[in-house]
Amino acid sequence: MQHSSRKNEILNVAAELFKERGYRAVTMRDIAKTLDIKASSLYNHIQSKQELLSDLIICVAEDFTNGMDAILALHCSNTEKLKKAIALHIDITLQSGNALVALNNDWMHLQDNRAYFLSMRSRYEDSFRKIITNGIQAKEFEPRNVELVVFSFLSTLQTFHLWYSKRAKTSPTQLKQDMINVLMQGVVKQSN
Repeated sequence: MQHSSRKNEILNVAAELFKERGYRAVTMRDIAKTLDIKASSLYNHIQSKQELLSDLIICVAEDFTNGMDAILALHCSNTEKLKKAIALHIDITLQSGNALVALNNDWMHLQDNRAYFLSMRSRYEDSFRKIITNGIQAKEFEPRNVELVVFSFLSTLQTFHLWYSKRAKTSPTQLKQDMINVLMQGVVKQSN
């Protein structure tokens, strides 16, 4: 989704305000004030606050879904696919942290694009299930409850932004490697 630089600026400010206060608490006046423009000027670039929320959430959801589709298409082990899925989530979190908070906390306020978002979320979760299931079947992963493993991975990854915002001193490369190692310990089959 390509936007003008002014609309990107508006989206960035909206994402930051949504993160700080939540979607419902933010007004168009708040966004305009932060940008130091009149609220009426915002409507030259956007139609509504709902459009801002939708653009933020859909863009991030498409990044996740398209990234997972690309990972599933790779010709590599399930272990490598799972590592790449973890890295994808961390990369998107680091690149789009404020928008990710809107995705996690405010998706239920979506109107027109709610069904589209929910279908992408399902596809994303199903991609994790597929990797885990295939890994168990290929004896790369321990035979664990797939739903519990998916829940554990997604719970950790979806709340990662909360932890990271307080500890941003770790380099992204080191952070990805450490997170991959920690999460993979619970699933990768240990050789005897």
